[in-house]
Amino acid sequence: MYSERPASIPGAVRWRSTGSAAPALILPDGCMDVIVIDGAPIVAGPDAVAARVAGNDGARIDGLRFPPGMLPQLLGLAADELTGARVALAEVLPHRRVVLSADPEEIAAGLLDGVDLDPRITGIAARLGAGRQVSAIASEAGLGERALHRLAQRSFGYGPKTLARILRFQRAVAAIRGGGPLAAVAAAAGFADQAHLTREVRALTGTTPRELRATS
Repeated sequence: MYSERPASIPGAVRWRSTGSAAPALILPDGCMDVIVIDGAPIVAGPDAVAARVAGNDGARIDGLRFPPGMLPQLLGLAADELTGARVALAEVLPHRRVVLSADPEEIAAGLLDGVDLDPRITGIAARLGAGRQVSAIASEAGLGERALHRLAQRSFGYGPKTLARILRFQRAVAAIRGGGPLAAVAAAAGFADQAHLTREVRALTGTTPRELRATS
């Protein structure tokens, strides 16, 4: 069983997974998570494609999903160092005292202490999610396109066009699972047509939109 709710950290989502022995398909979403499994906190880096993970076979897994670009700032690391990785929190921060807790929100609160977040990051992610052109976003942020690409790599784990692609995919996933006609889903999410949507879903997940809908 999977459940989620808003977290005390602005923009973050608290989630819990229990009881399934079946493998799960974790879809790319542009986010990073702190996950506690059997009391051990790990950091899940940003995924560029879907990751298939083993079932938890009845164990409880608690996680906190951070909005794009936040967790790397709290860790003091570049996100592209962790793309596609699952690493113990203690390994990521070997020389830093952190709150070790079975509650990922308590861990996050400790990481937030004394950190000033870069306000540009949230705005860049929002504009990419809205489908704005990279050149326009760079100009609004006072950056050249190469500088924006480097900032995106450090903040999100991949370049701005990849993050925009993943966020567009996530908009489509919500609509696919909502049961709408796939042609309408494609148009609303910003794809050229249904065939374009199908290609993107297959490229990012290895499945089709209909298969994705069946697993929701």
